[in-house]
Order: sequence, then C-alpha cells, then structure tokens
Amino acid sequence: MTERTARPGARLGALRHLPTLVREIAAASPLLLAASLSLRLLAACLPVLSLYLAKLILDGIVAEHARPAPDPGLAAWFADPGRARLAGLVAAELGLALASDLADRLTSLTETLIGDLYANAASLRLMAHAAALDLAQFEDSAQQDRLERARRQVSGRTGLIGTVLWQFQSVVTLASLAAGVAAFTPWLMVLIAAALVPAVLNEWHFTQAGYRLAWFRSPERRRLDYLRYVGASVETAKEVKLFGLSGYVTGLYAQVAGRLLAESRSLAVARARWGFVFASLGTLAYYGAYAVIVWRTVAGAFSVGDLAFLAGAFQRLHGGIKEMLLGFTQITNQAQYLDDFYSFFEIRPQIRTPAHPRPVPSPIREGLVFEDVGYRYPGTDTWALRHLSFAVRAGETVALVGGNGAGKTTIVKLMTRLYDPHEGRVLLDGVPLPDYDLDDLRARIGAIFQDFVRFDLTAGENVAVGRIGAAADADRIAAAASRGLAAPVIERLPERYAQPLGKRFAGGLDLSGGEWQKIALSRAYMRAAEILILDEPTAALDARAEHDVFARFRDLSAGRATVLISHRFSTVRMADRILVLEAGRVLEEGSHAALMARGGRYAELFTLQAEGYR
Repeated sequence: MTERTARPGARLGALRHLPTLVREIAAASPLLLAASLSLRLLAACLPVLSLYLAKLILDGIVAEHARPAPDPGLAAWFADPGRARLAGLVAAELGLALASDLADRLTSLTETLIGDLYANAASLRLMAHAAALDLAQFEDSAQQDRLERARRQVSGRTGLIGTVLWQFQSVVTLASLAAGVAAFTPWLMVLIAAALVPAVLNEWHFTQAGYRLAWFRSPERRRLDYLRYVGASVETAKEVKLFGLSGYVTGLYAQVAGRLLAESRSLAVARARWGFVFASLGTLAYYGAYAVIVWRTVAGAFSVGDLAFLAGAFQRLHGGIKEMLLGFTQITNQAQYLDDFYSFFEIRPQIRTPAHPRPVPSPIREGLVFEDVGYRYPGTDTWALRHLSFAVRAGETVALVGGNGAGKTTIVKLMTRLYDPHEGRVLLDGVPLPDYDLDDLRARIGAIFQDFVRFDLTAGENVAVGRIGAAADADRIAAAASRGLAAPVIERLPERYAQPLGKRFAGGLDLSGGEWQKIALSRAYMRAAEILILDEPTAALDARAEHDVFARFRDLSAGRATVLISHRFSTVRMADRILVLEAGRVLEEGSHAALMARGGRYAELFTLQAEGYR
C-alpha cells in the first residue's frame, strides 16, 4: 500500500468511483435501477407514516375511554363517527404493513437482478482488459496481486450496490423522522447525534485497519489459493499421492492461514471491545432522551399518542442515525475495495498497435530478422539476450538448440511480440514489428508451445482455438485434425468432435499426453499461418507418432518461415539451418551436416544423445 492509500483522506478519495459505479449500474439496467429507487423512496416514507398512524390510534383510544361503552355489534361501532375513524386508522396501518412487506420483497428482487447484471458486465470488462495487457505484466508478481484483488471485487462489490441504495433510503427515512421529532423537541436530536460520533469514528478507524490488513495480505491469500489448488485438485492429485505431499502442503497452508487468522482475530477483538464502549454512550443518550419524553408526558405537555410517536421515532432515530453513519463508513471502506477493481483498469499495456499501423505483408517475402537484439526481464540486471542477430527467411525452417536459460523461449516471445526488445529491433519483411497492427501480426503467426493449454472444451473447440474465428467451420476443423493426426483420437470419442475434454466438468474425458499433443498440433494446421513456431512439438509422442508427424512436417512448414525448438536431435536435424544458443547469443550456426563437420558444441550434444540410444 502506498502512503497515499494509507492516509485517512484516501478513504474519501475512493468515493470518486461511486459515480462510475452508478453509471455502470444504470447501463446494466436503467429500468431496474429506476424501479429500485422508487421502491426505496416508498419504503423510506413508511416508518414515519406508520408511527403517526399509531399516534392517532392511541389518542383515539384514549378519547374513546372517556366516552360510554359502545353498543355491541359492528353496525353500532361503524355508525359512530369517532369509532369508525379509529377502525379506518387501524385498516390504514394494516395497509402500510402490507405495503412495507411488498416493497421489501420487490426491492430485494430488483437489486438481486441488478447485482447479477452488473457482475456479468464487470466480469466481461475485466477479462477484456486482462486480455489486452502485456505478458510481462502477467508475469510480474505485483501485477498478479492487482489482478487477484480486482478479480475478487467483481462479485464482492455487488453488495456495495445495495448498500448505496439502502443509504439513500436511510437518509430519506431519517429526514422524515427528524422533521417529526424536531416539531416536539429539537434539542434532543442534537444530544443523540453528538453521542453517536465517537462510535462512528471508532468504526471508521477499524474498517480502515481491516482494509490495510486485506491489502497487505494479498500475496498470502494468493498463496493460500495456490496451496488449496495443489492439495485438492485433479491436476495435482497424482503427484501429491505418489510423493506423499498431502501433509506437507496442508502444513504450509496451516502455517500461512494461522498467521492471517491471528492478525484477523486480534483486530476483531479490539474492534469488539472499543465498539462496546462507544456504543454504550449512544445507548445512554437514547435513554436520557426517553426519560425526558416520559417526564414531559406525565407533566401533560404530550399526549399518550405523542409519547408513542416520539418514543418510536427516537428509537428508530437512535438506531437509524448510527446505522446511517456506520453505513457511510462501510461505503467508504467498500469504495476502497472498489478502488482495487477500478485501479486495475489503470494498468496500461506497453505493447500496443500504433496509431497508424502498416499492413502486414501477405504473403511474407523476406521473413523475420533480429538486429542486435537485447532483452532482460524486469527486476534483474542479467540479460536474457544480448547483441543477438539472425534471420528466419520465408520458406525456411530454423531450429533453435541450447540448454535451459539459453534464450530460446525469450526469442519466441519477441517473435510473437509478447515482449518488445530493450535493445535492437525485430523486423518482418524489413519493417519493425511495432509498426504493424498487433492483432493482424499475431493472426499470421501459429505457435504451438510445449506447455500448450488443455482447454476444458469440446474436442472440436480444442482444435478450433487455432483459428477461433472459424469455429463453426466443421470441415476445416476435421481437415486440421486429420493433418495433425488427431482425427483417429477424436473419432474414438463417444461424442466425437462434440465430446467435452478434461476432468473439470461432468461428462468430460481426459486424453493421454500424446493425444493432447496431437490436438495441439492440429491447431497449427487450423491456423494456416505464414510464420510457424513449434516448441517441442513431439515431446509427448512415441517414436511411431513422431515419425508420422515429421512425415507431414514438410507439408505443414511449406512456404512458411518456421522456427523449431526441440531437445530431440532427430527432430532438429531436418531443419534447413540450426542455431546453437548459449547465454542469449548464437554460438554456432549452420545445417546439421555443417555443424557435425565442424565438431563444435552441436556435434558434442548430438553425439551424447546418439550414444544414449545405443
């Protein structure tokens, strides 16, 4: 938390988001919002009307006690004007009670619907903005915390909608009650309000402390979510069981959760202790005012009906003023959490389409060129790449070889403009990548990563993600699956291309690692891109499946600039050119035959791997 957000004034500053929230609620459903406000206004006026009717009824009863007893029977009762008026007042009070119950239920209904609509709209906005951010921003732990806080607030802040509308109702109710009480004893209103100020300030202090605690604990809560995932998910169950990790993971969870619980418990105890002390002041003020009203009634200044009205009004004012002021405190507190949501949208991607982009050439004629490229990851002084220069020409297959940390993955992310270099340039047909439309550029690139996503979607959709705009083209999906060797796998599924995959949802079927990799390879055929990047494309395939893939590899890479990353030299040797990387630079370059003849690092690595098969 910054110094700005830690200051008390920041609580009020966070209220700047309320107009935006109201506009978004109105945009979600103007009709429902108007209905809710009307219902709240009606409900706000009912308490003072109900109390006034009770006053009239009591005064009427006292007046009737001074008269002779009425004749038995309803006819005689209603024939008397005074008693008929009394019966009308009781009926009116019944009507108000029914109206109040109906208004409460309709208000709850409309605001539930408004909350759902707003949560859906906010979720869509959150996902759209997250999709526009840079990959480096996702990889930054501080930005991950901001995303986590924003994600939690999407549904959590819908309660603020009801709180704000309820506050509007409370203000109207208290204004009407205060007007009625002020007609009798205005100075007692000042006494009650003054007695409640310490309680409100106390609540203000502890809600601020609660927000600070939640803000600082975002990393720990994200860690708890991760430990829950590790300890209780289908994706991790195998390793957790085989390695006996359950006790270790639950121990870590208990350790982190214990710290959070201890801090929360300490804050809750202090809040309850001081809350009782200051609330007692308000209670004493209320009963002092009540004693004054009783004394003045006995002295004849007020009627019994006046006593009932004032006692009821003071009781509601006592609770209502306190709740209204504390409600304002809660709104400012929740507005800070709302600030977590809206501040996420203040993150701006650095990798964007220029104002006047150049069209991406089609077909690509020259290919990709790295000119003296350097890149280092945020928070480190170590260069992942430095003074790197090479080319991938159109129609050429270039393989990248090197140990872990050699820079292969960083090169791929620069090619796809997931990163921008800190030094040098990456060119496509002689034009720097930042000069092109970002979406158009990525649409021309087909990348299949080793850690490809196994979507819990249907088999057909898992292939179609290679070109999601063609998801309705069943023939194209089937052709891509056939060329990527996934067709036989899909044809064996009970629902074929409509079969849900994965274990997350009911009815889903999981595939083996090799079968999933064939699905991923089919995405490359689905995309029909002009630049193809294959990161360990056969890592999970058996020898026969690998042979079948590369029997078709020339078809897949024909006419495309292809980058191939693999630790299998049987795969690498088929490339037109091989780049051997070390510490972010090109150590060796050439064809398989040329590099073997040179007897350098590539030849050493190839020989070591070949000996492993003897």
